[in-house]
Amino acid sequence: MSSFAADVKKELTRIEVSVAEAQAELSALVRMNGSINLLSQGLVLNVQTENAAIARRIYSLFKKTYQVTGEIIVRRKMKLKKNNVYIVRIHEEAQAILSDMEILDRLMIIPQVPQAIKADPKLAKAYLRGAFLAAGSVNNPETSSYHLEIYSIHQSHNQDIIELMNAYDLNARQIERRSGYITYLKEAEKISDFLALLGATQAILRFEDVRVMRDMRNSINRIVNCESANLNKTVTAAGKQIENINYIEARVGLGELPVKLREIAEARLKHPGASLKELGETLESGPVSKSGVNHRLRKINQFAEELRRQ
Repeated sequence: MSSFAADVKKELTRIEVSVAEAQAELSALVRMNGSINLLSQGLVLNVQTENAAIARRIYSLFKKTYQVTGEIIVRRKMKLKKNNVYIVRIHEEAQAILSDMEILDRLMIIPQVPQAIKADPKLAKAYLRGAFLAAGSVNNPETSSYHLEIYSIHQSHNQDIIELMNAYDLNARQIERRSGYITYLKEAEKISDFLALLGATQAILRFEDVRVMRDMRNSINRIVNCESANLNKTVTAAGKQIENINYIEARVGLGELPVKLREIAEARLKHPGASLKELGETLESGPVSKSGVNHRLRKINQFAEELRRQ
């Protein structure tokens, strides 16, 4: 996870919520990161995360919503990534809690988001916050592309996440992976709007600051590239004009050109790097407009081409 994503999640774990919002946020975390075990003493609920701040958040949400005190178990991963894994374990009333959150029905998992959450904007936002904490990530805005995503195992749940997000015109889309489904946002403005929806105020300020700087750099680069391209075109055109003028002088002499064309031809030889506007201002007979200079130089090019065909 990028440091930016970690900072966003850390900020989200500090948001104060009502009991109803706590339950909605918790239901997303449990639905997406929870697992159940049947032991001799009954059903045990485990909610797993690799983020210590999120583990503390889950623990406090359980306490606030259901007045239960679970335990936080810390395990060390033995594979390449040696992050700690935090498991919030609930023994008391686990089955009743899961039923109340509409996650479990007779030991069957219900992947869909409850209708009561969908129908209430405050609960919908809380659920999206929980979903992002459970399985979300966002690119550092300083990287080459803007990208935010939330992963779901179940397609029906993923569709619900998209529905909740697109109720706020976020243009969320779905992509299928081998192990599940991903809801994603690619537009910087929509990612900023989503972070605002979750309540990540500090993250938005940082995101927008970087975004403005990136856009400014891109604008400057576009201007520089455009000016470079125009300069290259000017240099190329001037090179062709000088080549044709030298050819005319070698074949028949510049005296064969009409007075106005001869004047501009001599000015071009004298000022090879000048733009059309600058060239028009050097003429002794008086300034000529950019289009007037361009017209005369086109005539010189045509004169040279006709000479070559003879």
